[in-house]
Order: sequence, then structure tokens, then C-alpha cells
Amino acid sequence: MRSEVVTKGLSKAPHRALFYSMGLTEKEIALPKVGIVNSYNEIVPGHSHLKELVEEVKAGIYMSGGVPMEFNTIAICDGIAMGHEGMNNSLPTREIIADSIEATAYAMPFDALVFMPSCDKVVPGMLMAAVRLNLPSIFISGGPMLAGKFKGKKIGISDLFEYVGKVQTGKMSLDELNEAEHEVCKTCGSCSGMYTANTMNCLTEALGISLPKNGTLPAVYSERKRLAKESGIQVMELLKKKIKARDIINSESLYNSVLVDMALGGSTNTALHLPAVAYECGINLNLDIFDEVSKNTKQIVKLSPASSYFIEDFDEAGGVSAVLKVLKENNLLKSNLSVTLKDILEVAEKGRVLDKDIIRDFNNPYFNSGGLSILKGNLAPKGAVVKSGAVHPTMLVHKGKAKVFDSEEKASEAILGGKIEKGDVIVIRYEGPKGGPGMREMLSPTGALAGMGLDMYCALITDGRFSGGSRGAAIGHVSPEALDGGVIAYVKDGDYIEIDIHNKKLDLLVSEEEVEIRKKSMSILQKNIKNRMLQKYMKLVSDSSEGAVTR
Repeated sequence: MRSEVVTKGLSKAPHRALFYSMGLTEKEIALPKVGIVNSYNEIVPGHSHLKELVEEVKAGIYMSGGVPMEFNTIAICDGIAMGHEGMNNSLPTREIIADSIEATAYAMPFDALVFMPSCDKVVPGMLMAAVRLNLPSIFISGGPMLAGKFKGKKIGISDLFEYVGKVQTGKMSLDELNEAEHEVCKTCGSCSGMYTANTMNCLTEALGISLPKNGTLPAVYSERKRLAKESGIQVMELLKKKIKARDIINSESLYNSVLVDMALGGSTNTALHLPAVAYECGINLNLDIFDEVSKNTKQIVKLSPASSYFIEDFDEAGGVSAVLKVLKENNLLKSNLSVTLKDILEVAEKGRVLDKDIIRDFNNPYFNSGGLSILKGNLAPKGAVVKSGAVHPTMLVHKGKAKVFDSEEKASEAILGGKIEKGDVIVIRYEGPKGGPGMREMLSPTGALAGMGLDMYCALITDGRFSGGSRGAAIGHVSPEALDGGVIAYVKDGDYIEIDIHNKKLDLLVSEEEVEIRKKSMSILQKNIKNRMLQKYMKLVSDSSEGAVTR
């Protein structure tokens, strides 16, 4: 056992004494040590209940002859961080989470690990740590919150951002907004739509690193407690069989995760997070692979913010296992081991589609390609990402005049101030991994556009990124970013931009000669960043097309 380096032998008497000080017995010291990486805190709705859930995991480990040892890592709520400087710090926490787990697990040699994430950057950060450490590992998330209800229909947090735009245009009163904000988040858990957290938790199932239903089972269901206990039991089976994280997370399972992502129409943030996980495995999972998978599959699930269905509905319809079954039946799913100790193809075979409107067949898809599209052109030679399955049909092909802003705040002010006209293409730049810094997630401007009814007429393009709660022609991850001298830095008000999502094109309709002239006359914006962590991040972070990894 790996833990014997601190528990066995004459020279380890001081080490054992420290374990005794925590109340461990001689028998416990001799047993396998299972680290439980818990992201519990009291500031994130998706994590506030993990203190209770971790006890179920511990029970499962104890029942199976192991000794659970809990430690924590950080988490922030992107919803609370949204729309102010706090969001600059969100994406960088992915690296902090991975680093902190790696440091702890090397210093305290565990025999196996249970990862307990819930929200946006925590899931990929923990996945990155899992493949770095390469121990027997399993994931059990906190689960999604239940959808709220307002005026007889289900709503999620993305609706609240849109309601701000409705209030601004007089389509909703402040009293109605107040009622909705009290009703939308009815339980703990990760926010209720197919936003980034729930997308990533669903993809742990596709990767095979979590038990079935991990991505969809609501946080407040008793079954979530049982799943946590079963995960504690199962990690001990992985330890006995010597099955490690990289036996499960590899090129085949990463391919399957992109495939499921496309079928779900998941968050655009997966185009950052999956390549970052792959990078830790030494695998190149670039945007061209996303594009190829998108061409070869279809979007068969459409959840909020793109529809009125929520994660709880998806769970009742069969969840990820049912999607895996549809993909297997269409000969798309690759064979690979999962934490069930069975092949993912066997997991798929047990899946059942219980509602064919929520989980559709390939002959009746929501979208005839994958739910994400990679666009390229002179404005984004390295690529840009759009949740194509959540774009209104009127905006799949669009040409409009640019209105350019050097920050999210300035763009939001213009949108809410009525300065955006139908047909405009809003450009928000200097919000990339380096330029933001931290590549802020922007649900405020996209939500305001949708709430004001402009999402059917206007596009928004940025070198930053969007929340999984964004919908419409919201095109992010434009690469190279403005701070790196990408063409987006040289767009001017009134320039025409052409978008063709069908043909994966994104072009600035300005000649190369004119762009070169502008490069000589226009200066790159340099921000005065005082945050020490962000200063370091800017120096280390890669391009968004490479997953915004740090090197």
C-alpha cells in the first residue's frame, strides 16, 4: 500500500504517533487510507450540503475495510462572482484546485481517492488532479438543485439574468422579479439547467470515472446519499483491483466525453475543461476533434437554458446512461473501462430511454449535428466556440455591424441602456485568459439580450467565455485573444462581421491590408492588474484554444 511509507517500519514511529493523536487505532493505521477530497463550503449552493454527503462516503469506505481521511479544497460560485471583478478569479481556481489536491496527496500518501466536486471549476480541477496522481479514484458530486417555479413554469438561474433585461424594457415589474428571485433556487445543489457544473458532472459518467446517475440525481434525493455510500464502497473495489485513474481516463474515454457533450448540447466551457484534462494525460484534445465529433453526431437532449426541461427531467427520462445507449446503438461509443469495473458499453446497454421527447432518437434529433460548433475564419483563425443547439434559427447565419467594447461592463451598460440595435454584432474583447485576465464568464450581457428579446436579432462575440446558462448567438473563446494581438483587437465600430454556424465560419469583412494598417495605428490595451494571483496566471496561461492550461 502507498500509505505504508508513513505507517510501516521502525523509522515511522513518529508518523504513527501523529495518527494516534487524531484518534486512530493500531488497526486503522494498518488499513488502506482513502483520501476524500471535499469541496464543502458555506458560500456555494452546490457545496453547502457536502458536509452531510461526505459522511455517506466515509460509511461506504469503512464498510469495505478502508479508513477515510477527509481534506478540503476551494470552490467559488460563478453565479455570485458573475458580472464583477470576482469573475476574473474563477477560471484560475481550476489550476489552484488541481495543484492543492496534488500537493496534499503527495504529502499525505493515500492509497485511493474519492473526489467530491459540484460546481463549475471544481469538477475539471479535480479531474486534472486525478490523472496527475493516478491513484484508484472515483467521483461523486453534490448533485443538481431542483428547478424553481414561477407563474406555473419551471425556471433556473439563467432565467433570472434574462428577467433583468425584461425589467429594463418594462416587460416585467420589480415585484415580479423579486418573487422570481425568491423562487428560482429552491434547494441546495448545482444550478438546475445544463449549465457548466451539470455538464461536467454528466461528463464524469461519460468518462467512466463516476457511477451511473452521478451527473443527474438531484442533490436533495435520498438516492444521492445511497450513491455516495456506494461510491465509497466502489473505490475500495478499485483499490483491490489496482485500477487507477488513467486506466479509465484516456483517449477513448475523452473521446466519449466529447461525444456525450455534443449529444447533450452542453456548456461551451467543456471546450476549455476537457482539453485541460487531456493535457494532464499527455493527450492532445484540440478544437478540431470537437469539430469532427460534432459533425458525426447529433444533439438528442436539449435542456435549460435552451429549453424548458431541466436536469431533474433529464434524470427521470433516463439520464446519461440512456444517452450512452443511443450513442452505442448508432455505433459511436468507444469501448473503455469504467469505475463500475465494467466496460462503458455494458453501462450503456443497461441504459433506458424513458421519455423520447427529452432524450430523442437520431432520426428525430433536436439538432442535426452536435450541440457545440467550432467556428473559424479571419476573426478566429485558431477557433471560437458557440452552443449552436441554443441559437435561435434566425441567427445561425447572420451579417451585422460591429459594436465594440473593451470590457464586459461597458457592453452590459450599452445593452441595458438601449444602445444596441437589431442586427448588431456586439464584440467584447480583452476578456481572454490573459487579457481578462482569467477569461470571465458572461451571463449578464447574454441574459440581458435574451430578456430584451434581442437574442433573435443580435450576436455577441468575445475572446472571453460564457456561462453554461447563456443562449443565443453567443460566440466565445475567440482565439488568438486581443491581448495576444488577435484580429479581434483591431475590429472597429461599424465593421461588418459575418457568422455562418452551418458552415462553421466567423469572418471580419475587412481586407487583410486594412487589418495590417490598423495593427500599426492601434495599440494593444494593457490593464493594471494588482491581484498577485492573476499576475502570475497571466504569465503562465495558454491560449483558450489549448484549454487555457498553465505551463
